[in-house]
Amino acid sequence: MFSTILIANRGEIAVRISRACRELGVRSIAVFSEADRWALHVRRADQSIYLGPSPASESYLRPELLIAAARAAGAEAIHPGYGFLAENPEFAQACEEAGIVFIGPPPAAMRLLGDKVAAKQLARQAGIPVVPGYDGESQDLAGLRAAAEEVGFPLLIKATAGGGGRGMRLVRSPADFDAALESARREAQAAFGDATVLLERAISAPRHVEFQVLADHHGSVVHLGERECSVQRKHQKVIEESPSPALNPALRAEMGAAAVAVMRAAGYRNAGTVEFLLTNEGQYYFLEVNTRLQVEHPVTEQVTGMDLVREQLRVASGEPLAWRQEEISAHGHAIECRIYAEDPERDYAPSTGILSTFVPPAGEGIRNDVGVEVGDEIASFYDSMVAKLIVTAPDRPACIRRALEAVQAYHIAGVTTNLALLTSVLEAPAFHLGTVSTDFLDRNPLRPESTAALPDHALLAAVCWRLTAPAPPIAPPWHGGPWRHAGEGIVLRFRDFSAACRRGFGESWVIGLPSGEHEVQIKRLILAALLIREGMTVWTVEGSAMADNWRMIVNGETFTVAKSPPLQGEGRASSATEVAGSGMRAPMTGRVVKIAAPEGASVVAGQTVIVIEAMKMEHAILAPRPGVISRMLYQVGDVVQAGASLAEMEG
Repeated sequence: MFSTILIANRGEIAVRISRACRELGVRSIAVFSEADRWALHVRRADQSIYLGPSPASESYLRPELLIAAARAAGAEAIHPGYGFLAENPEFAQACEEAGIVFIGPPPAAMRLLGDKVAAKQLARQAGIPVVPGYDGESQDLAGLRAAAEEVGFPLLIKATAGGGGRGMRLVRSPADFDAALESARREAQAAFGDATVLLERAISAPRHVEFQVLADHHGSVVHLGERECSVQRKHQKVIEESPSPALNPALRAEMGAAAVAVMRAAGYRNAGTVEFLLTNEGQYYFLEVNTRLQVEHPVTEQVTGMDLVREQLRVASGEPLAWRQEEISAHGHAIECRIYAEDPERDYAPSTGILSTFVPPAGEGIRNDVGVEVGDEIASFYDSMVAKLIVTAPDRPACIRRALEAVQAYHIAGVTTNLALLTSVLEAPAFHLGTVSTDFLDRNPLRPESTAALPDHALLAAVCWRLTAPAPPIAPPWHGGPWRHAGEGIVLRFRDFSAACRRGFGESWVIGLPSGEHEVQIKRLILAALLIREGMTVWTVEGSAMADNWRMIVNGETFTVAKSPPLQGEGRASSATEVAGSGMRAPMTGRVVKIAAPEGASVVAGQTVIVIEAMKMEHAILAPRPGVISRMLYQVGDVVQAGASLAEMEG
């Protein structure tokens, strides 16, 4: 076994690898960028080494810096985690040439399987069905257009390098093909340094089922069962589980054998995942191979009792696998929920900020893989996932109930998260029935309820929060803004309702909501918490202010109450063009990658004006109404801050 390992990653996976190292008595070395100087993965490692500036391209994506850090720390091996350079064969090759063990597959297997075209050809040779499509060498526009017509619509454009939904676009008609191709290529080039794409027929409502594989240096290749990953949004997995509710023992054995055959044919070693699409009729198609540890590996660990990171280290150090295929079995059920910092009110755009509250749930069958603590910053430079919640129970119904309780007990403030979306999925009848396909969230957006549908105690929490805010509003409370005279009291305005507030008996407040009046007593505990008492009922409230809403955690349940937009004539906007341009503001800090509508261009409502890249994904900024772009405030390559006005309109 190694004595020292460098972890070439950040966030929760770096923390996870450090934990496995400690359990094996291995010294762990963390690396960090400027933005991660005080990050949790740095605090948890035995030693840490500075890489460079915050952008990943200047730090975590620099192989020479990582290898130099490993040499400086005396590390015999490098664990790449997932993302960044984890599936980069050149990095694996550079490690090998530097005399450092790369904890992953050999470079040749990574090149073969990391290329989606070559991987599909290998699967065909092994007799495994593949999705019909085009994976030829021609990449010119005319050739791809012709190939698209032959494949048929709808189809998927997919980057041949990398994964995670980046460089992937669903195209429903020929009219949309050119724009989708340009966007997919641009994103693929930015994410993987390779703009090559392939085309695949879009299979109608498939499931996404993948098999975890382990292979050692002694010829043993086994699979550890499957994971169901069909709950996805924009090709990004949201909830995963094991075992899949769609597989029977015979189909599981057949697909598992296919996964092993592909990996054996590729000369694979270490941990990897073979992904399949599965139809309702039980027909499966080879999709791709992820030549690394998967984000969702904990669900396999929970049902098999194996620690996959420890097994990776053992295999990389030359040890043989400890089991034969017939000795591997799964027990119980596990579900993983990915906790993202993203705002459902802004089409799940990444949310950045300081975590004022971060309290994961605890209890029987609950595991938290986290990369942050209270006070840590969620920055715009990296992926927006902050933690993973994994629950285990004896059977699937019990596991769903436990997962729902745990999600609802998760307390996060300071950034907006997808916890409400996770709750909606776990409550959905289709999820309970196990009939979810990869287009489930596209067909059922499951957005959190609007403010108007929120219970009174959520509205009371938001009103009381503002009444007892420790800092006064920027403007005098009795002049403009959300505050208005109301007899002896005041009126607080929110987007969907107003609340008339006046002093009651003693220290109480009488708050008039749309449903009627409530007399409450309010006690501030700390800056981020208060108690509300109405009669014999007491609510504990934690809150935080987001850009467009108030986030309230009331007795453990999270609500979003939308702020009121500024009244006309209030705030800093003073010109018609500035007010008109307010609909084209940066939803997060990022880099401009495309100007779709230059100055002087006429646009219609909903037309893409500018494209921003943030957290490895592209985000289109749309025209809020018809008009003419009178001024473009940024150019391609510029970094824009969250909330910045990007363009001005006339007409």
